[in-house]
Amino acid sequence: MLIKQKHLEGIMSGNVSLAFRKWKKLSIRKGSLLQTSIGVVKITDLAETELSKITDEDARLAGYENAQAVTSELEKVTNGAIYRIELGYESPDPRIGQREQKEITNEELEALKEKLLNLDKFSNQGKWTTKVLKAIQDNPKLPAVALAAKVNKEKEWLKTNVRKLKNLGLTISHEPGYTLSPLGEYVLKSLPEKPQKGSGI
Repeated sequence: MLIKQKHLEGIMSGNVSLAFRKWKKLSIRKGSLLQTSIGVVKITDLAETELSKITDEDARLAGYENAQAVTSELEKVTNGAIYRIELGYESPDPRIGQREQKEITNEELEALKEKLLNLDKFSNQGKWTTKVLKAIQDNPKLPAVALAAKVNKEKEWLKTNVRKLKNLGLTISHEPGYTLSPLGEYVLKSLPEKPQKGSGI
């Protein structure tokens, strides 16, 4: 479940406690924990609802001006059930301490490099991790659609895979774009500058 940065900031402050989504398939449940740029967000409850039941007060608690603004957003999705999701801030992001490290042991470095190799190995797009990390380093806070073009990929592919790098503590999300974390800078220095020929990216 993706949450816009402005709504995450509302969750952090306590001003946002609801979200509405239209999904063909439910991907979360009550009690789910979401890793986000502000920390861990917990889903405290969710249930199917209807557009006509969304009130202006619901909309404000979801970070929108009124019910019509929420309705307009949901109607952009053609098919699916509408869900009313209660959520709240749970705890700081456990990845923050990791990503702020400017140096790690050789064993920790090798473990991270092994994880990057596995991301490459199990990707149907070939080796991509080093190239994406380098593109982020060279283009800090570049909007995702423009960054995707630089690595010859679609925006959604890029966002999905940068999230995998973020989970390793190597990148930081911004509005817009991304930067490498101090850990990401350290790890990138240890990687080959260019992917091997025939990498597929």
